[in-house]
Amino acid sequence: MSTTTQAAPLTFDVFWRWLQDHRTCVLRVGAGDTVVFDHELAHWEFFDEPDNRAVVQLIVGKGLVGELVIERADVLFVQVHPDPEDPQHQAFVFDCIGGPRDDSYPLYHFVMSHGMDGGGGTHAMLKH
Repeated sequence: MSTTTQAAPLTFDVFWRWLQDHRTCVLRVGAGDTVVFDHELAHWEFFDEPDNRAVVQLIVGKGLVGELVIERADVLFVQVHPDPEDPQHQAFVFDCIGGPRDDSYPLYHFVMSHGMDGGGGTHAMLKH
């Protein structure tokens, strides 16, 4: 578990590469008022489209449950902080921040079971 309250901002590309290796650690993903929650029968897919958009999908069996398409050009940086809904601070929120630099706001968010410095080692197909 990390004791850091807020880490330095990341580039989206650094976060996206890290996320590829931690797909079993995703608890929920969202944009605005829409949130897709993980489920023990589901798995997350991450890929890039030819137009440089990043895509996140939650799939159960062969069925698509939810999809988030991220316009990379809209994301200024990714900010990490402990999940305020988790009083033990074991989960972390990765906010993809966009908008004007002087008035930026979260466009997308990922809630993970650990921060970038937690959950060491390679994650197999087991869920946290």
